[in-house]
Amino acid sequence: MNLKDVLSEKRSAILKRWFDVIVETYPADTAVFLKNQKDRFANPVGATISQGIENIFDELLQGGDIGRVSPFLDNIVRIRAVQDFTPSGALTFIFNLKKVIREELESEADKTPILKDLTALESRIDDLALLSFNIYMQCREKLYDIRANEVKSRTFRLLQRANLICDIEDQEQEPDSEDNKLINIKRKEAAQ
Repeated sequence: MNLKDVLSEKRSAILKRWFDVIVETYPADTAVFLKNQKDRFANPVGATISQGIENIFDELLQGGDIGRVSPFLDNIVRIRAVQDFTPSGALTFIFNLKKVIREELESEADKTPILKDLTALESRIDDLALLSFNIYMQCREKLYDIRANEVKSRTFRLLQRANLICDIEDQEQEPDSEDNKLINIKRKEAAQ
């Protein structure tokens, strides 16, 4: 029996354990909710994680292009990127899969072909982690861009309310006034 067959047999146990390990990274009351609430509309985070890890696991078993997993990783990583996780905490779920698989395969581990296949699978899981990190960083960069643009917009509105910004027509009437020079400086600062 090869690794793919063994993992296929143990698929539901591995997925259940992997889901539980992921949910344990949340605060206790949130973890209970994520585990117990089965309605995907009442628990979209739990449903997204559950569906995502199933698809990731199935793609790993197929052994094809690791890039095909990207959309499934993206769904989970996006959720964890906006939550209060450190980067390592947000992406640890990928490495937890290796631990879960090893625990499920303890009785099979002394079979040499399975060990060789397991090493290859773990290498693909490491590739998933790297891909996840890229997705995570893209999400965080987008969040920072949104926040920076929001700060710029607020600053500009505050300057407008304080009458420190005038229209271009006003500047043309008094091109050399000290107030216009101050306004131009403030406008440049707000744009940065």
